[in-house]
Amino acid sequence: MSEDILVVVFKSVVLAKILYASPAWRGFAKSSDKQRLEAFLRRCIQLHLYQQCDPTVTQLVEHIEDKLFTNVLNDDQHVRFYILPDHS
Repeated sequence: MSEDILVVVFKSVVLAKILYASPAWRGFAKSSDKQRLEAFLRRCIQLHLYQQCDPTVTQLVEHIEDKLFTNVLNDDQHVRFYILPDHS
């Protein structure tokens, strides 16, 4: 496989598995767990599976959480919408 295809496979398979349900597990992860994930990503950079300029695991999880929160805010039919305070 070419290096470009390996990068695509890495992002679509490995990163997807790491980030799966990350808003749920992030609060329970210890700082050592988070450091291990970041170290794993640094190792993948050395192996040319990920680029230095790409976001860190922390940045990716924060983006996912922001996207989830925005979806909840903008959809009054969302299953979690009821737990938000009234904004009237």
